[in-house]
Amino acid sequence: MSNMEQDHWTRVKGRLRSSVGEDVFSSWFARMDLEAVQDESVHLSVPTRFLKSWIQAHYAERVLDAWRAEMPKVSRVDLTVRSAMRNVAPAKEVAAQAEPRRAESVGNRPAADIRSNATAPVSASHEALGGSPLDPRLTFASFVLGRANTLAHAAARQVAEGRRGDPVMFNPLYIHAGVGLGKTHLLQAVTWAGNSNPERKVLYLTAEKFMYGFVAALKTQTALAFKEALRGIDVLVIDDLQFLQGKTTQAEFCHTLNALIDAGRQVVIAADRPPSDLESLDERVRSRLAGGLVVEMGTLGEELRLGILKSRVAAARAHHASFDVPEPVLDYLARTITHNGRDLEGAINRLLAHSKLNATAVTLEMAEREVRDLIRPMEPKRIKIEDIQRVVARQYNVSRSDLLSSRRTANVVRPRQVAMYLAKTLTLRSLPEIGRRFGGRDHTTVLHAVRKIEALVGKDTALQDEVDSLKRQLAE
Repeated sequence: MSNMEQDHWTRVKGRLRSSVGEDVFSSWFARMDLEAVQDESVHLSVPTRFLKSWIQAHYAERVLDAWRAEMPKVSRVDLTVRSAMRNVAPAKEVAAQAEPRRAESVGNRPAADIRSNATAPVSASHEALGGSPLDPRLTFASFVLGRANTLAHAAARQVAEGRRGDPVMFNPLYIHAGVGLGKTHLLQAVTWAGNSNPERKVLYLTAEKFMYGFVAALKTQTALAFKEALRGIDVLVIDDLQFLQGKTTQAEFCHTLNALIDAGRQVVIAADRPPSDLESLDERVRSRLAGGLVVEMGTLGEELRLGILKSRVAAARAHHASFDVPEPVLDYLARTITHNGRDLEGAINRLLAHSKLNATAVTLEMAEREVRDLIRPMEPKRIKIEDIQRVVARQYNVSRSDLLSSRRTANVVRPRQVAMYLAKTLTLRSLPEIGRRFGGRDHTTVLHAVRKIEALVGKDTALQDEVDSLKRQLAE
């Protein structure tokens, strides 16, 4: 690169700084480099695809105008990702990774040429925005409906079919369920369906990817850019929120959540527990999450399990036409594999592999042998603190609000201590969390109650019988 070209670039950066302001320039343009000036084209580079996508979407014309003011013959600015360009990928290959609804360069290209990019896969657009990988199989078309997931599915469809500017019916939409019950499938289906509308940007992120993106932005001094990009999304989808860690990251998530909701943008979140049980999150975040529509996806009933098995067999047949699973085998699998949908899919994969590799038909005897380790004992019922409070209040003829109150009368103190004791022994909740759920009490109060009841149960037969009765009621 000649000294003259470098001088031009220095003056162009000065024009950009004056045009957009120091803060925006530092966030977006400080790490942009000039690679070459060739005839009427200028080649620039940035270190990440995220920066490239955002600059193309919001500042492409300003960059071109700044170059034209310095060099009137310039008609095109190409932006590439530096790491990819300097390693192995030629410029055309890097350009192909860009967001499909954005022009790769700006200049005198006809509008039809720019629109042709819209035929690129939706996933390319999503990845250009920094989203987590999407599984093309996880769409609404492949989602099997049943009583356990009807409400969650209807709410997700409502979000996916919305248009920019429509009033948001419920925000955030919060879906919680155990492992393998379809949360991720629904969230990715929302992303696929939402991004098929060119008017909207739907971004799917796992909590881990959100954390990684924010930390990476801090390291590269592009945190402001990262925040602006997230807040420019029409629908933000966050999966596995229970894994969100770190005070700084959680604070940024809280700010992003508030900014999107206040701006009328849609937020969809999935986790393995309800908002009130996300102990690591700030109280304000839990409150905001609980203020939307909270939907639980229940365990899979036998009819739904059978539907999932049939859909997986049909999907396998698309690639292996001769694969067949007799009805008695499907009934056996639906009846005995009760844990989650992933075990059901694993069972079909095993039968397919055994059938193809050994060139044998699927039989009930083969199925019993191949999937025996997937037949797990039923898990005990997951007991909630609300259930404990309700059952204890009914047993001792007091109200739930009495248990949460500051009243110190004997007819309330003992039931409250019993309820705290049961919460500690029957759930995985920590002492501080139990204290918070009992009217905001300190964890030392809970510890005192637990030790008190433990001591009394050992010598008071009547109290031991009461506690055993409460445990039986909660297990039913």
